[in-house]
Amino acid sequence: MIDIFEKLVKDGGPIGQHMDRAHGYFAFPKLEGELGPRMNFRGKEVIVWSLNNYLGLVNHPAVRKIDAEAAATYGMGNPMGARMMSGNTAKHEELEKVISKFVSREDTMLLNFGYQGIMSCIDALVNRRDVIVYDAEAHACIMDGIRLHIGQTYAFKHNNIEDCEKQLVRAQKIAEKNGGGILVITEGVFGMDGEQGILKEIVALKEKYGFRLLIDDAHGFGYMGATGAGADEAQGVQKDVDLYFSTFVKSMGSIGAFISGSKAVLKYLRYNTRSQIFAKSLPLLIVEGMLTRMKMTIEMPELREKLWANVERLQTGLKQRGFDIGDTNSPVTPIYMKGDVPEATQMVMDLRENYGIFCSIVVYPVIPKGDIIFRLIPTASHSFEEVDITLNAFEEAKKKLDEGMYKAADIPNMAELI
Repeated sequence: MIDIFEKLVKDGGPIGQHMDRAHGYFAFPKLEGELGPRMNFRGKEVIVWSLNNYLGLVNHPAVRKIDAEAAATYGMGNPMGARMMSGNTAKHEELEKVISKFVSREDTMLLNFGYQGIMSCIDALVNRRDVIVYDAEAHACIMDGIRLHIGQTYAFKHNNIEDCEKQLVRAQKIAEKNGGGILVITEGVFGMDGEQGILKEIVALKEKYGFRLLIDDAHGFGYMGATGAGADEAQGVQKDVDLYFSTFVKSMGSIGAFISGSKAVLKYLRYNTRSQIFAKSLPLLIVEGMLTRMKMTIEMPELREKLWANVERLQTGLKQRGFDIGDTNSPVTPIYMKGDVPEATQMVMDLRENYGIFCSIVVYPVIPKGDIIFRLIPTASHSFEEVDITLNAFEEAKKKLDEGMYKAADIPNMAELI
């Protein structure tokens, strides 16, 4: 027998194996100052492309005002207790009605947190006789929810409708044998590559295979579609998506989440979603703030228009400069490049230290060796000037990468910076 702590400390885990080299700079960096497109990193101002603040609400004066007033009125503790027992209020129910109308569903249930919320909803929706079919590149919260399922699960290749149908054929046989049903899970907008889920193609198979569809639209809610109601609105399939889940983190600049659907299913979820039954209710200061955020989202289309203008300028500019941004059809902007981990490390440092550009990076072992992905998240708060500065920085950095300059010793060493 071994000491379980000794094992943890020894190997660090898949991502933690790099923690000694990465901590404080690549992992757990400290961005300081007012949240927005320009913040401070290690004492220097940088243009930030790593905040999921799509509509720019996080520091909008009206939002800051209501958040401060709600905090003064309610404090953090109100209401106390789980919603089922003592934590329900008229404000919670009002917000649920506002969201239901906005996403064109009969009912909505607020969730304390997105990650644990969708995990617990998946757990409540299926039993051992049911089968889950899901996109192989679904978010970790979906994967962890699926891991709770003791029945059969099948993953289909990312946004591949042929493979989705192949897995549905397998699922249908198992479900019929077990006397169960099929739940298909995908995303409205995938947060890493920026592609929308193939919702139209999936719903076209519903009649043939008799499944129900749950989508996680954390990265689409608030700005996708004619009114901002989400990726399913953008694709014209709202009536065919049975359960719509999103968070308040990406577009709303807040915390918490919700799931919307039919009254019958939501009634069941209220009494069977364990992470909500046995956890404190969403604080009233957040609920009050969300009511204002929803009002602004509905009544201020100029926020969406500014976001999409920035998206167009950034993505068009990258493509004109020869960058590969994949098949993104959302604000999420990946930049696919080639290079080894040391080169990627030096390039990130150069962008941050010498060009004042802060964005996320993904390298091996998350993706194959030799690949580098930078991920940029434009928001309504960014200016065209900040977009153009970033485009020029990436153009120069790519030239250095292609010429092998990031193998040279004159680029600052990470160890010296931390």
